[in-house]
Amino acid sequence: MTTMTDASVREFKMPDVGEGLTEAEILKWYVQPGDTVTDGQVVCEVETAKAAVELPIPYDGVVRELRFPEGTTVDVGTPIITVAVAGAAASEAPEAPAEQPAPAAEEPKPEGRQPVLVGYGVATTSTKRRPRKGPQADVPGPAQAIQAELNGHGATLAEKSRPLAKPPVRKLAKDLGVDLASITPSGPDGVITREDVHAAAAPSAAAPVTEAPAAAPAPVAPAAAPAAPAPVASYDTARETRVPVKGVRKATAQAMVGSAFTAPHVTEFVTVDVTRTMRLVEELKQDKDMQGLRVNPLLLIAKALLVAIKRNPEINASWDEANQEIVLKHYVNLGIAAATPRGLIVPNIKDAHDKTLPQLAEALGELVATAREGKTSPAAMQGGTVTITNVGVFGVDTGTPLLNPGESAILAVGAIKLQPWVHKGKVKPRQVTTLALSFDHRLVDGELGSKVLADVAAILEQPKRLITWG
Repeated sequence: MTTMTDASVREFKMPDVGEGLTEAEILKWYVQPGDTVTDGQVVCEVETAKAAVELPIPYDGVVRELRFPEGTTVDVGTPIITVAVAGAAASEAPEAPAEQPAPAAEEPKPEGRQPVLVGYGVATTSTKRRPRKGPQADVPGPAQAIQAELNGHGATLAEKSRPLAKPPVRKLAKDLGVDLASITPSGPDGVITREDVHAAAAPSAAAPVTEAPAAAPAPVAPAAAPAAPAPVASYDTARETRVPVKGVRKATAQAMVGSAFTAPHVTEFVTVDVTRTMRLVEELKQDKDMQGLRVNPLLLIAKALLVAIKRNPEINASWDEANQEIVLKHYVNLGIAAATPRGLIVPNIKDAHDKTLPQLAEALGELVATAREGKTSPAAMQGGTVTITNVGVFGVDTGTPLLNPGESAILAVGAIKLQPWVHKGKVKPRQVTTLALSFDHRLVDGELGSKVLADVAAILEQPKRLITWG
């Protein structure tokens, strides 16, 4: 047993870096065992279902161990790195020898209760768990009962009959249609791991391939039988590539499915002459007050939408299903859909309704730059009220966008193209685009949706309305 008289070993656990997130993937370690770290130093980058986030260590010391390699998905509350902290009071016992029994009956420290409940106990790795100091409890409490179930100690016959697995693993098994009771666990103390579930699901997918040779009654030579199930995998790896659904794309998929089957969508369209808006964009680029700022058509479209919301505030709302209430928002957190290497994200500009045009341009520039660098924080993607998605940058004329959950409207902006247009009684080449507004029909009726879309179009056709209406 190793003893330390002037230092203690601290475990840094995977925090919940967003609202209600249960796991995160370790993308990159910035330290290695033996490195010295200081309070606030970033030690790793993780990807949650919402964004990539850098994690700072909360104390000084020397790195003892990295519990997981890069690319591993870890549950919130699970220790990911241990640090020897000099001069601190020992908060944990030194690492125990391998033969020491698991601390099933020990009472965890108060600060350890929440991670056990959130992370649901033992991690799915072979790393050792160090016993925590604390009084022995004769009668296990709720937290101990959960730990006992996972460790297989002190469980009743009824409890032991239920397969041991953490909530994310149970959900994975449910999604794949795998019965946990049929799986032989490979995790510590009989806990079923993600790999166990995937292994159990793979044979079922390949079953038609393997059963076909067995069903053939023809007495073919034994050497020919093994040649029938040629592909070992359940798909042809030379013709298909399968990418695990996780992180931002997984969260986006779940949100869009929830939105499509929860809110009744209606989409309205309008085609508008934006020639004057394009001229104003060029003028603003030369304005001294806009120097160094991001000035483009999206800036003026965002400002037009904010003015339209000011004139029609009922569209800036959300539907509270639990309380059967319509929540009217007296602020606008304007979401801007951004395509990133990790998938589509929608960060929002907080209190966009209060910003001047230069302030809005600055906020829009920062939002886009941060998204491209993959540094958008989870907080930046929470609390949006209305969203703009610019499909025109891909040369697309228009679309029928799906609402972000909790929002009542989303505006799609199509490509701005030079087209023949009747202007002052004559057909002339003009800059034209198509706008599409999708809205939640529980909150927004056709009249309100039409007013908002018509206001945006009118401002873009005559930008001077930004002054008279704004």
